[in-house]
Amino acid sequence: MRVLFCTSDSFTSRAIRAITWSSFSHVAIIDGAEVIEAVWPRVRVAPLVDVVEAHSRWAVVDFPCRDEAEAIAAVRSQIGKPYDLAGMLGLALNRDWQKDDKWWCSELAALAAKAGGNDIYREGVMHRITPQHLWMLNYPVVRQLT
Repeated sequence: MRVLFCTSDSFTSRAIRAITWSSFSHVAIIDGAEVIEAVWPRVRVAPLVDVVEAHSRWAVVDFPCRDEAEAIAAVRSQIGKPYDLAGMLGLALNRDWQKDDKWWCSELAALAAKAGGNDIYREGVMHRITPQHLWMLNYPVVRQLT
């Protein structure tokens, strides 16, 4: 499963990186020429090229996955569900305000990995996963623009 990590110099990107202590402010799951991503106001599908062009720095990382089709199906089943703004604020305040029917980008990527057979995090910590936690995993970087 390929995951796109990206960031920009926008105020929002800088704030997310500061709150989460992350090098990147956003992650998305790559499905061919598209990405599935949790952005305000909801989980959506967007052209990969558009997401890459909207960011000043990005990298593509291969996450091991026993069943990539299951991983993609899991995140595609979340399309249209709301962005978890309260959960993101809870992350900044060290509170578990995460909801199972709302998503932010890094927890959606963790869901994909788990659905595809790569249970990378222990139960009970999904509400704390940031782009930095995903970046820290030692998976191969396929391509990077810095």
